[in-house]
Amino acid sequence: MTLEGEYEPSPEQWVRDQVEEFEASDGQRANTLKDHPEWPIVVITSRGAKSGKLRKNPVMRVEHDGVYAAVASKGGAPEHPTWYHNFVAHPEVDLQDGADKRTYSVRVAEGDERAEWWERSVAAYSPYAEYQQNTDREIPVFLLEPIS
Repeated sequence: MTLEGEYEPSPEQWVRDQVEEFEASDGQRANTLKDHPEWPIVVITSRGAKSGKLRKNPVMRVEHDGVYAAVASKGGAPEHPTWYHNFVAHPEVDLQDGADKRTYSVRVAEGDERAEWWERSVAAYSPYAEYQQNTDREIPVFLLEPIS
């Protein structure tokens, strides 16, 4: 993992708690959405778009052939999640999936590629379909590709 700098925990208590437990257990605990063991998560570390500080977020695990998707749904809210802006400003992140930790380049999926990854994302976490219905914005799908 290559991102270095000052870590600033999330202002959201549940995010802080999940990230702390996930990392303390090397991904063995707190590795699913709370109360939903069928929905695994990964933890992504990004650099803050404005602060430059490291931020950590649990996101749904959507993976195919070593590439991950990060769906900027914010539960179907009209605006993007804060981490969306981090990914755009600094398109290199660290991702931890269980005990596996790697660095990834980030880009927005578009067109047919986005449609394919959207289907994978909804298959992994069915509420995404409802989130899309609840907002006028097209929910961005970021692709995280390992840096060799």
